[in-house]
Amino acid sequence: MAPIPLFLLFSTLLLRSAATSPPQDLVRSSCLNASYPSLCLRTLSSYSGPINTPRDLAQAAVKVSLARARKASTYLTTNVTAATGKSGGRERAALSDCVEQMAESVDELSRTLGELKHLRGETFEFQMSNARTWVSAALTNEDTCLDGFRAVAEKVKSDVKKTITNVAKVTSNALYMIRKLDETGGTNW
Repeated sequence: MAPIPLFLLFSTLLLRSAATSPPQDLVRSSCLNASYPSLCLRTLSSYSGPINTPRDLAQAAVKVSLARARKASTYLTTNVTAATGKSGGRERAALSDCVEQMAESVDELSRTLGELKHLRGETFEFQMSNARTWVSAALTNEDTCLDGFRAVAEKVKSDVKKTITNVAKVTSNALYMIRKLDETGGTNW
């Protein structure tokens, strides 16, 4: 009996895996063209809730973004408190502005999640427009936060940049998933 070529064995295992995990296929295929595909795949593959439809996927992406935005907001709030007595006015002002921007991002992502949870056929287009607008605004807030740190001490700038950039990347992926859901016209949800 001849040995099975490695590529044939790998292909068979891949097909068998795909046949047993349709939700993972949805995540994989949807993340391929996201802004940050590997981050998308990593965050949504490990997501604990159900992901069976494009709607589930969009909600999961927004939930991931919201959780990271909340965590970043807490981190920044803690740093603003700590920086009040230890840093210069520019650093405090940049942190304070960033805390405000992140609070707005959390609010906008929360509103988006609420909208996605209550999609209805007759108002689908309007609701999707709201969702796109709010996630875009959250992404803008995250970018604006980073802009405020151009003239700030490198250590603080580096820490904030790393934190906010991570949030911005998952938010960008969430916007992509919302756009994909919008393209479906709400079918399969």
